[in-house]
Amino acid sequence: MRRLTLSPLPSRRRTAVIWPAAVAGTIALTLTAEHAAHAAPPEPALTSLPPAPRSLGMPVLAAVTPPTTYTVKPGDTVWDIARAHGLDTAAVLAANGLASDAVIRPGHVLALTPAAAPAPPAPAAPEAAPRTHEVRPGDTVSAIARANGVSLDAVLSANGLTRASIIYPGDVLRIPADSPAPAPAPAAVAPATAPGLDAEQSDNARLIIRVGRELGVSDRGILIALGTAMQESWLRNLDWGDRDSLGLFQQRPSTGWGTPAQILDRERSTRVFYGGAADPNGTATRGLLDIPGWDQLPYADAAQAVQISAYPDRYAQWEQPATTWLAVLG
Repeated sequence: MRRLTLSPLPSRRRTAVIWPAAVAGTIALTLTAEHAAHAAPPEPALTSLPPAPRSLGMPVLAAVTPPTTYTVKPGDTVWDIARAHGLDTAAVLAANGLASDAVIRPGHVLALTPAAAPAPPAPAAPEAAPRTHEVRPGDTVSAIARANGVSLDAVLSANGLTRASIIYPGDVLRIPADSPAPAPAPAAVAPATAPGLDAEQSDNARLIIRVGRELGVSDRGILIALGTAMQESWLRNLDWGDRDSLGLFQQRPSTGWGTPAQILDRERSTRVFYGGAADPNGTATRGLLDIPGWDQLPYADAAQAVQISAYPDRYAQWEQPATTWLAVLG
């Protein structure tokens, strides 16, 4: 058999492979391109501020309103209900008008909020200090009331007076602070004449009414003055009369009613007829307001008490007409 003799393999030697320059450049470019394909893209240049990060939507929890009522269930007690809602047992009882031993039953509806406390009362306004007025000669209640901005009736009531009362110098009247005078009503235009009277008579009647109002005389006193003047002078300011009688009320100088000139002064003679504390004659003569109980006397008797006429019954016929004149002219 033929023996094969193996010759030893030549040993490997690392030999440097020298590539041509063109091939080397191609390989380099290929590797560079391949590396670039797998590399992260370049970061863009910042040309503006980055957008704000998007906020994560968080659920908004709605405010929980505590219940204002509770429907009783089997086994409930007021104490359990109050504790479950963080309330005081006494407050729940009070809110529902319950006594401490009250029994509640299933289905009852209990209020869980107390009733609103009533508003405290407003503090009372401090009471004004009382005012007074000392009566001076010539004062009348109506003039005092007007000067102090209160009503005539308020002053009369505060001092226990009536429209027929007489005040005297030195009297001290209380002026109420809480009774303002009523606002004047729009002035109505009074007719020029009253039924049955001409212009002169109506003018004299209007003067008698005005003076009576200023003196605080009642309507009845004014009616007596109107009827008296009509009976004595036909409501005319006469410069003649029986014996020395003159003027609206036929007053006589010889009996102390004043001088002829004073009696022919219509306003003065009217004030003298009314008399009272503001009488220009003082106590020399007696007017209507000076007669005790004059407002309780029959119409003709009150007039006669002032006039002392020889025909006392004739005054009565003018009571009804005087009522009409006052209603029209007053």
